[in-house]
Amino acid sequence: MQSNPLHFRPTQRLLWAALCAAALAGCGSNVKLDDKNVPVESRTGTGVDTSSAGTSQSQVTPVDLTKNGGTGLFANTGKVVYFDFDSYTVRDDARPVIDANAKILAANKTAKLAVEGHTDERGGREYNLSLGQKRAEAVVRALTLAGATDGQLEATSFGKERPAVAGNDEAAYAKNRRVELVAR
Repeated sequence: MQSNPLHFRPTQRLLWAALCAAALAGCGSNVKLDDKNVPVESRTGTGVDTSSAGTSQSQVTPVDLTKNGGTGLFANTGKVVYFDFDSYTVRDDARPVIDANAKILAANKTAKLAVEGHTDERGGREYNLSLGQKRAEAVVRALTLAGATDGQLEATSFGKERPAVAGNDEAAYAKNRRVELVAR
């Protein structure tokens, strides 16, 4: 008697389903987090429309994006660089923030910035910590290409742990996918 190649035993079915699920889970992201060459890309476009604010209630305490911004060398420069979903490529609309901060760092060799990477709440903790670190490193690379030195910059990731805006809509997610530049 010949066996049907599509007939599986119950344990084989479970193993086959687990293998398929693992393979599909590995295909969920287009971001290579182990890549050491962090891209800095020029793009055109206006970016994400974030004019509508979310009304969802959350237990998460929002982060004050104006902290450390009222005084010092960096008082009149932008302090936030935003990113597209699932990306650590520095967008073209970040160029004024990068250039202004790099100019100050190049002129003041003792000045230092903490470069803090953040993500929106989607995804696992480890993945978001890694993505936040890649975003911070991308901004560090952009700043060094514009005139800052590595010794003036420290890249850190907070992942999804410190959202700037509470909410579960695209407007909130867009504000949380960011890197903050904090004077030290």
